[in-house]
Amino acid sequence: MLLCIDTGNTNTVFSVWDGTRFLATFRTSTEHQRTADQYFVWLSTLMAHKGLRLDIDEVIVSSTVPRVVFNLRVLSDRYFNTRPLVVGKPDCLLPHPPRVDPGTQVGPDRLVNTTGAFDRHGGDLIVVDFGTATTFDVTAADGAYVGGVIAPGVNLSLEALHMAAAALPHVDVSRPEKVIGTNTVQCMQAGVFWGYIGVVREVCARIREEYGRPMKVIGTGGLAPLFAGGADLFDTVEDDLTMHGLTVIHRYNRENGAA
Repeated sequence: MLLCIDTGNTNTVFSVWDGTRFLATFRTSTEHQRTADQYFVWLSTLMAHKGLRLDIDEVIVSSTVPRVVFNLRVLSDRYFNTRPLVVGKPDCLLPHPPRVDPGTQVGPDRLVNTTGAFDRHGGDLIVVDFGTATTFDVTAADGAYVGGVIAPGVNLSLEALHMAAAALPHVDVSRPEKVIGTNTVQCMQAGVFWGYIGVVREVCARIREEYGRPMKVIGTGGLAPLFAGGADLFDTVEDDLTMHGLTVIHRYNRENGAA
């Protein structure tokens, strides 16, 4: 079985793929000091709770936090006797290499999302990912990542507002009942929710205008369903897009002799 690992700045997700479907998905906070042994105890305990055998023989990793990759490599070698594929490293082939300025390093998560979206929907796409940052990734007709936009993430914006303004509390992200708030919490929730609706709508409109041809918009990330319910922003929302992209990249490498 294949273990897909997606490490973001906030959370790390482990999904077990049996070749046809994901058997289980687990999420933990991203901590660079977590050891391979700790990862294994945590993962094996959850797999046992689900009644699943930990028959992992292949691993693929996408990480926006370089410091965690070492311990994930040790986890793969020590407990699964395999060398992991790491997206963004020279030995990990991409079905459609990115076309960006020379010397530019594209985040592995963006490459994986682009790959997964193209596999499901074809090209001419905008992938909007609500993570620690809110990213807009443009996928060309041939599947290549050709650029995008990075904006502050929703929770990051709320946290910054709370930390910079002593009188403003920490609030959860939710859809407010009305735009005009009548207390501080409602005002903050309205500003964040409708503000990001505006950000997504405007950025996608400008990308489409510059791109010059029809484009589908795919939403992903934990908050995508919330914002999808507030406006007609996306053609579809997919919560497993990153994991799907990892299986596509792994399959491509195996078929081309790199895995």
